[in-house]
Amino acid sequence: MVESTYTEGTQPTQEGRRPPEVVARGESVSAGAVSPGSGSEEAWLRMLEDPNYTYSAMNYGDVIEGTVMEIGRDEILVDIGIKSEGVVPSREFRKAAQAGELEGLKVGSSVLVFVLRAEDEEGRALLSIDRARHEKSWRWLEEIYRKGELIEATVDGYNKGGVLVNLRGIRGFVPISQIAGIGNRRNPSPEVLAQMVGQTLPLKVIEINRRRNRLVLSQRQALQEHRESRKEELLETLEVGKIYHGVVSSICNFGVFVDLGGADGLVHLSELSWKRVDDPAEVVQVGQEVDVYVLGVDRERKRIALSMRRAQPEPWETIAERYQLGQLVQGKVTQLASFGAFVQIEEGIEGLVHLSELSDTPVSHPREVVQEGDVVTLRVIRIDPAHRRIGLSLRRAQHDMGDQVAGTGSEQAG
Repeated sequence: MVESTYTEGTQPTQEGRRPPEVVARGESVSAGAVSPGSGSEEAWLRMLEDPNYTYSAMNYGDVIEGTVMEIGRDEILVDIGIKSEGVVPSREFRKAAQAGELEGLKVGSSVLVFVLRAEDEEGRALLSIDRARHEKSWRWLEEIYRKGELIEATVDGYNKGGVLVNLRGIRGFVPISQIAGIGNRRNPSPEVLAQMVGQTLPLKVIEINRRRNRLVLSQRQALQEHRESRKEELLETLEVGKIYHGVVSSICNFGVFVDLGGADGLVHLSELSWKRVDDPAEVVQVGQEVDVYVLGVDRERKRIALSMRRAQPEPWETIAERYQLGQLVQGKVTQLASFGAFVQIEEGIEGLVHLSELSDTPVSHPREVVQEGDVVTLRVIRIDPAHRRIGLSLRRAQHDMGDQVAGTGSEQAG
């Protein structure tokens, strides 16, 4: 005779009932549902191997999916594939009920249960929905950890070492060193951590130990990984020649970096403004929102070249709307050359006062008449937007002003 392989206390499944789906520590052990006396020993062995004839070996800690048979105030009866229904006493579904997870539960619904005892005095299995819920949460977190996925949680407490979160009933801890913005501070005040209560944080599981009931998470790593994935996305979608909105993230001596929402692009010093810029801090500040024009995207080296000035109208394009021949303008001498003086009359617009237009008397070098930094009044004598040139005259402006003074004097004398 072939001996049965199921352990003492294990009950065979009732005819017509689905054997339980054991998804935790327990195992299903195959046995026959007919007498070994019918047929040969080989046939009996084949029947033992048939999964349709199953004994259920349940142990403490098994998590099984069952079917609700009856819902009462003090207990819930669940069919888990044994000869008697399992029972969930009220104390073992209280937390799930408080969380609103049993509102849609009805007869015939599937429910996950945790085995507390395989059989009580009445021959029924003692089950728990709350512990199954807890077990399910741990499994979900282990899967998140295994896949390296990011999750979100709301801060609901803090201590001197960091902040606390609740993830489907599992208490998680975010150390100060893993909190973005304050992780590099030494001993931040409790008020700083208290202000985080109620905030929803992106998090990554960095340590999980069920035996010690330990779950450690990191906001910094979550933000870093999100930023990296966002950078890859941006590098694929950014289009050269288009204008995007960003925020100045840092300033250096050769330009500024602008965050486009996950990836930083560089605005070189020469692309900050239509005017000459020596110090980027004169133009922008960290945190300032700016529009930028995409000059180029190097997807292989993950670099983005941007321009702030090209996101604005070029001053030369509309110069004819602001200046006319013969107009008197004020400007600042910016540079002296052997052939004349360059004068800035507005940001991005510099005109030339030729040597012959500095004075009525012969001049061998502009420094004989003006110095860099001088503010002078000039007359517009030529406008050439196509070649970005504007001709200015100091001597003609002085004639105009002299005539005006002479005219005023004549009127007063009269």
